Amino acid sequence: MSDLLQQAIRQMLPDAAVRVQHLPQCPDIRLWLVDPLPMQRRFSVEETHRIEEYPAYWAFCWASGQALAAYILQNPHTVAGKTVLDFGAGSGVAGIAAAMAGASRVIACDLDPDALLACRENARLNEVELEYSGDFFQLSTTVDLLLAADVLYDRSNLPLLGDFTARAREVWVADSRIRDFSVTPYVRTGRMNSCTVPDLDEAREFRQVSFYRACQAFR
Repeated sequence: MSDLLQQAIRQMLPDAAVRVQHLPQCPDIRLWLVDPLPMQRRFSVEETHRIEEYPAYWAFCWASGQALAAYILQNPHTVAGKTVLDFGAGSGVAGIAAAMAGASRVIACDLDPDALLACRENARLNEVELEYSGDFFQLSTTVDLLLAADVLYDRSNLPLLGDFTARAREVWVADSRIRDFSVTPYVRTGRMNSCTVPDLDEAREFRQVSFYRACQAFR
């Protein structure tokens, strides 16, 4: 049991808990994710405020993260031997998939210290090695491939796309919230149906993940 993650999730709700869960699209990956059973009840106003103040994004495997991890595991040659950065890593699912697929070095990057803790615990669970960073803009490492899943939930985050291509030779973006953006040099390469784990019963539109690729960095 991950005692540190159990303590972290209780910042959201005192009776919340995490448990190891399998991913339907990535059966080889297991993650510490929020136990859905205590969450299946009506929340008080105070509890709703607590969830809003500490939403624990790291305790869910979001649809785009699962889809991107599935793609990587199905196409290991795309990451093999590369230095990979998982931006806004959350649970670390995309970075873990890259490590499992043969990346030579994987850096999990997230502003939230609890997300980095989740990445560490999930990496240990899946017996892979990751490196960790809490500040993307302080990284001096040259990155072959940057992965970004479910980070464009707000259009105010779109400027990040330029930051990505300035710091990586190649960028893959997977997103189910802003599915159709037109930003040079990004090109949409495909779509995949997915879901968040635990299932949040999201609208069908949020289960369709779009993939984008940019590879014109360091021009």
